[in-house]
Amino acid sequence: MSEPVIVVTRRWPEGVEQELRRRFPSVRLNRRDEPLGPEGLRRALEEADVVLPTVSDQLPAELFRGGIRTRFLGNFGVGYNHIDVAAAAEAGVVVTNTPGVLTDATADTAMTLLLMAARRAGEGERELRAGRWTGWRPTHMMGAEVTGKTLGILGMGRIGAAVARRARFGFGMPVVFYDAQEHLPDHGVGEAKRLDTIEEVLAAADFVSLHMPGGDANYHLIDAARLSCMKPTAILVNTARGDVLDQQALITALQEGVIAGAALDVYEGEPAVPEELVALENVVLLPHLGSATLAARTAMGMLVLENLQAFLDGEEPPCRVA
Repeated sequence: MSEPVIVVTRRWPEGVEQELRRRFPSVRLNRRDEPLGPEGLRRALEEADVVLPTVSDQLPAELFRGGIRTRFLGNFGVGYNHIDVAAAAEAGVVVTNTPGVLTDATADTAMTLLLMAARRAGEGERELRAGRWTGWRPTHMMGAEVTGKTLGILGMGRIGAAVARRARFGFGMPVVFYDAQEHLPDHGVGEAKRLDTIEEVLAAADFVSLHMPGGDANYHLIDAARLSCMKPTAILVNTARGDVLDQQALITALQEGVIAGAALDVYEGEPAVPEELVALENVVLLPHLGSATLAARTAMGMLVLENLQAFLDGEEPPCRVA
């Protein structure tokens, strides 16, 4: 195609935006960095040859109906359950994502959450900042040990394996896991033990970390019944997608002591977070910071550009998902 019209839905790291402008002088950047919303996204699909969305842009089937101009969606993020890829493909739109380059950053976030929840770090900081700390005492805010405890991984892909390596080799944690894929690459996890069911992993683990993709197949995969399989002393960590976890079931489980705690970076209906969840002390809450390092976000943007350039050159994009 001639000079493509490109819409970028949110601000990207400065270095990537500079490269975008160098290659495509007519690119349209969202300088206000505010969500486009359904109407803005539909308008982008009607007016642009290329749309570069993020994981916060909801692109359901109806936005692809009725004739659109866009032929390429370069998603800034590895997860793409916010895009109806079947509807996009039916409309003749190629969809790509950005796997691999955010693995370490997200794994670091998962371990941060695990440690924060285990040692009640968020609760302690809130106490100190509010001026309620009265000094050291032997029984003050005692948390859970991490070293040597069992970590359960649900989803042993790149990020799950990176978390497992950190836990196994950094904290001496035995690792058990479940993955729906029969054949998995060797990610150097070591002596991780594969179990036959999700329930077995939940029952065995002191900490459970979620790393499966979102979307219909995994919607509310962790519900009240599965939460009840966990130890009452266990902590659940979610850096995957908000919809894999039934938030209301989690709230009830935390309120009633079914599990000891949780640590979340993702939520259903982001950026909204239920007030009941915010009110709980035994949960750590982060605002979707999983890949939020300059290096990772820059690499993600450059991978979007690599996918886009391949598409424009008539080649197969390396990270095509539809």
